[in-house]
Amino acid sequence: MRLLARSVLAVIGASCGFATAASAHVKVLVKTQTYDISGTTGEALIESMDRNGPRHGFMARAIAQTSYTKDWDFDFVQVKGSCRIRQANGTLNLNFTYPHVVSALPPALDKRWARFFTGVRKHEETHGDIARQMMAATEKSLTGLTTANDAQCSKTRREARRRIDAVFDEYEGKQNAFDAREHREGGHVEYLVDALAKS
Repeated sequence: MRLLARSVLAVIGASCGFATAASAHVKVLVKTQTYDISGTTGEALIESMDRNGPRHGFMARAIAQTSYTKDWDFDFVQVKGSCRIRQANGTLNLNFTYPHVVSALPPALDKRWARFFTGVRKHEETHGDIARQMMAATEKSLTGLTTANDAQCSKTRREARRRIDAVFDEYEGKQNAFDAREHREGGHVEYLVDALAKS
């Protein structure tokens, strides 16, 4: 099981909800939590996120974050010395962390905050969608996997783990490519922050 974290912007410088979704043999458990921020200007809100946001690396903090763990269980069938995965059952634990404004905002800033938060949430939900796609691709690669001369299913388990890691690496590449596009100079994240900070 690996824990993976994706962050929107190592920023310039808790209530919880649960949801469950099922897709074939993949179960997705979603947890959303928040951290409090305050301020009466866009710059003050950004500074508050910089102080209170989830850690991103050793020193920096992030505006928002997506993290997840993945688990797989297998239903094996053994026939004449061969081993086959009849069904692969996956669980994706998907965790989102977002800022929550606790101070009253002036009307103009409230509108800018709403647009900013919509953009941040869309970014994080895209990371979640890529993780869901990874689970679906992994399930497809595992179901029906058959290994001859494997009465104990040990070879099949090793090959299953190899495939899980290979699909993970492929989708980590997609996660990184998405972040590179979003965080590039002049990209969407910079636009969101600049729009919030404007006076």
